[in-house]
Amino acid sequence: MLSFPTREIIAGAIQVEGELSRDDPIWMASDQRPAGPVQVTGRLSPAGPGRFYFSGRLQGETVIECRRCLAEVRMAIDDEAHYVYGDAAHGGADEADTFALSRGRGGDEVDLRAAVREQWLLDTPTLALCRPDCRGLCPTCGADLNAGAHECRAAAPDPRREKLRSLGTSSRR
Repeated sequence: MLSFPTREIIAGAIQVEGELSRDDPIWMASDQRPAGPVQVTGRLSPAGPGRFYFSGRLQGETVIECRRCLAEVRMAIDDEAHYVYGDAAHGGADEADTFALSRGRGGDEVDLRAAVREQWLLDTPTLALCRPDCRGLCPTCGADLNAGAHECRAAAPDPRREKLRSLGTSSRR
């Protein structure tokens, strides 16, 4: 559970130990989702009238394609997390780095899910390599060059491009 009633937080800081499932509705279709649940641990405490502060950690794993050979690359994500929440009555919800409180059945709540999603997306790399010396794919046949030597014959030049080749050699003169 990553949603906490503000009345409980006001009574005293809360230890947070929860997870954000990879199937949670907070994720959008285009998001780089985690391979499993994102573990969220930390402390949620009051930070003044209508304001709350979370300080903790996110941990999880993601799977990305290698940018050269398209193999799956598993990457661990482990980062500190610090979020401020505020309500509209005290002007906190309008600040750029402040998350708005949610309305729950029992009143206002601090829902960590949107902040965790945002932090996850910032922490997840968009490009990865399966290994530093990845050789990628053969541009002719598409074979994985990391698997070892392969024999592919270079395709015969396309005769329709001969005119373009001749233009390239004439401009070098």
